[in-house]
Amino acid sequence: MKRYAVGIDLGTTNTVVAYADARASDGADAGSDEVRLFEIEQLVALGEVKAAPLLPSLRYHPASGELVSDDLRLPWSAGGDTENVVIGRLARKLGAQVPGRLVASAKSWLSHAAVDRLAPILPWGAADDVAKISPVDASASYLAHVRAAWNMHFPHAPLELQDIVLTVPASFDEGARALTVKAAAQAGLPTLRLLEEPQAAFYDWLFRHRQTLDAELAQTRLILVCDVGGGTTDFSLITVALRDGEPQLTPELTPELTRIGVGKHLMLGGDNMDLVLAHIAESRMAGEEGAARLSAGALSQLMERCRAAKEQLLAANAPDKTTVTLLGAGARVIGGARSVELTRDEVERTIVDGFFPMVAADEPARQRRSGIVEFGLPYASDAAVTRHLAGFLMQHATSEGALPDTLLLNGGVFRADALARRLQDTLAKWRGAPLRLLHNDNPDVAVARGAVAYTLARKGLAPRIGGGSPRSYFLMLEASSDAEKDVPQRAICILPRGSDEGHEILLTDRVFALRVGQPVRFHLISSTADAINQTAPRLGDIVDLAHGDFARLPPIATALQADTAGGKQDIPVQLATALTEVGTLEMHCVSTTDPSRRWLLEFQLRDRDAQAEQDEQQYALPPRFADAAAQIDRIFGTRAQKVQAKEVTQLRTRLEKLLGSRERWHTPLLRKLFDLLWERAKGRRRSAEHERLWLNLIGYCLRPGFGYPLDDWRIAQLWPLYETGVQYGNDSRVNAEWWTLWRRVAGGLQQEAQLRLLNDFAFNVQGSEEDSGPRPTTLASGSEDDMLRLVASLERIPAGYKSEIGAWLFERLQQSPSVDKDALAGRILWATGRIGARQPFYGSAHDVVPPEVGAEWLTAILALNWKRNEAAAFAAAYLARMTGDRARDLPLELREQVIQRLAAAGAPAIWIAMVREPMQLDEASERLVLGESLPPGLKLIA
Repeated sequence: MKRYAVGIDLGTTNTVVAYADARASDGADAGSDEVRLFEIEQLVALGEVKAAPLLPSLRYHPASGELVSDDLRLPWSAGGDTENVVIGRLARKLGAQVPGRLVASAKSWLSHAAVDRLAPILPWGAADDVAKISPVDASASYLAHVRAAWNMHFPHAPLELQDIVLTVPASFDEGARALTVKAAAQAGLPTLRLLEEPQAAFYDWLFRHRQTLDAELAQTRLILVCDVGGGTTDFSLITVALRDGEPQLTPELTPELTRIGVGKHLMLGGDNMDLVLAHIAESRMAGEEGAARLSAGALSQLMERCRAAKEQLLAANAPDKTTVTLLGAGARVIGGARSVELTRDEVERTIVDGFFPMVAADEPARQRRSGIVEFGLPYASDAAVTRHLAGFLMQHATSEGALPDTLLLNGGVFRADALARRLQDTLAKWRGAPLRLLHNDNPDVAVARGAVAYTLARKGLAPRIGGGSPRSYFLMLEASSDAEKDVPQRAICILPRGSDEGHEILLTDRVFALRVGQPVRFHLISSTADAINQTAPRLGDIVDLAHGDFARLPPIATALQADTAGGKQDIPVQLATALTEVGTLEMHCVSTTDPSRRWLLEFQLRDRDAQAEQDEQQYALPPRFADAAAQIDRIFGTRAQKVQAKEVTQLRTRLEKLLGSRERWHTPLLRKLFDLLWERAKGRRRSAEHERLWLNLIGYCLRPGFGYPLDDWRIAQLWPLYETGVQYGNDSRVNAEWWTLWRRVAGGLQQEAQLRLLNDFAFNVQGSEEDSGPRPTTLASGSEDDMLRLVASLERIPAGYKSEIGAWLFERLQQSPSVDKDALAGRILWATGRIGARQPFYGSAHDVVPPEVGAEWLTAILALNWKRNEAAAFAAAYLARMTGDRARDLPLELREQVIQRLAAAGAPAIWIAMVREPMQLDEASERLVLGESLPPGLKLIA
């Protein structure tokens, strides 16, 4: 039996470990009455190791020769082969002294889908000579440090063999949770459970009050857990229900606790507060000494200083003011130091009023066109925690519309009494009555302790929050025959209300046909217990959707692959479902003939804003869609049909007569058309006109290659076509459509595929047999115009390649007969603007060209005559576009020049605005970037 129950809080700011002896003997507790904190050894100074309950989640990457390996030795490390990296308290100290070498907020990066979280990108914005690490690897290194420290103290009970619970923000999505598990496995902890942090904080309170729980919660009905950590803000609602319908709790009755709602992902926390204070300090330093704007590394260093000042000034018995000092760099460490003062009153006013303003109960969060984007992280555009909370409570209001009567606060920021009081006062104002505040004796460690209490609760050794689902879940059934199409729609119960978390349920009484080898979609709905004849449905019950109040959840669209040859096939399966501890419904389709064959479907229960579902409800297929499908089949279907050449050339015109102008074809329609065309791909080979038309339509219908369910599957089907090339390679129009296709769908291609396109681009524009060997037989010829458009769309290639392409483009620009008015020059400038854009349209932010390279290109463009080539204004605007991320933005002075030139050239107002402040593109700007518009109904954040 696993000896210890271990809870690990892998925090944005600190990592904390708690544990308890979880063994039980003769039915009685054996050591479970006490949850202990594990003191983690770490470097606190060069050559000095101490143990502390908080391990700062920080890494310092020293320069070569900066530190001696003997000074970095830990008790479990061997000799001189210690990794030249510092983790923990000493990392914080060194990072506050030397800019650009501190890895911070790795946990926030785990939830940032706009970058490659497996790529070495941290420290963000660091110089080229600084060693970098991925967010996953950084997180794994903190867990590996914990594991090594634990195993040194408990050699007979290795951490990897204990009962481990790792906490995550309640709002973490599937990707962030999967990466957290990956980091743990990489650290040697392959087996663990995840638990939501707000729940863990409440478990800690429950465990500490387990002897008097009935009395403590006698007057409580709805508890709000508000957890504001270093990187995220999380809300959870927990109901306190009476057992057996008793009017009040008595010593004989214990409350039934059920979590009923969690908030959406908010990248908003202590880091944002430190950043605001750093901006204040920076402005004073610049104002007093005329200093230049700080680099990303220097600002990170200043944030660390401001964090310490914030904690000092918001603590009990705080001083009236404190000094924040930013050290210089290199030889000017002392002489280049700058200092400013921050007062207690201004810090309290800035943080309390800025992040916890007293707002109305129905005041929603403000959705600005621009948001805070520092160090590459997309922080919440509205910093007001109270406005986000108001929206959360309105979304998850109980049937009686009651507001929480009890509040539990967690997170280091609530060590400041002013913040706790403000939030409590705001909720009391909304409710019209005071709230009870549950005492959290140590917010820094409550989550780790609560993770242990959760494990003990699962063993029956402590109070437990009802893990059962408050709703029943159903899978909608399709009509099996035309005769059933008029029968009211039905659904089958796959998870009854009250089902425990973590326990798989097999639906043995029903057998389904699972179709593999082609895309499928599953629809999920939910219902409250009294929606069906006042009783909760049982597993396997068939319900009529015409009766009852059902909520439709986001569907899952996927293409399940057969694990044996045979392509498309129907396999008899049974359904096995389980509700996870972190709010997802997992469903496996299990083969009835071989239970080892399983297909996983995982539904996200919290995201009710499913764009695809909204699109399908908003955009019904046109009435004459069947006629359009017949026309496509006539041209590209079976050879039995005799089709005149004129019919092929007129297909697009006929489709527009049946479906409307193709500019108005919405995304669901486009993807339906793609599927029809792809099923008839062989038909493109009949003639050059067939191939040209098919390539044109297939690319148009799949643009931009991502953003809609199953697009990744469609791209996976399409990409192998690239190896075969075109059949009518002697036809220039076919070749042009070939490259247009790949340019249109480039956003769906991964880096390996884009690098292949880049290689073929190079062969077409400058390759020769002497330099590159014989020309590949399948490589289609491409005009310079085609190639420029193609290479500009490749956002996933490394920044170094983009810099090389830009240098080549400027060489071509100088060769242009007339830079001011030559059409080729315009195309080169357009491509330069896309390649050097500060804000990628779909690529990762870490793949943009370095600011110094962008500044060099921009300086050259500023020297051109913009009045005679409007592409120069476009290129300048996108090269100078402001992101708010100092690792990407160009110098302010250069951007001011661009703003003046744009105004003088009469450029669109949005171009000027996006150089001045971070903002999203409008539709016209998107069209100019892509060379065409996005499909109606598809909204992408750029």
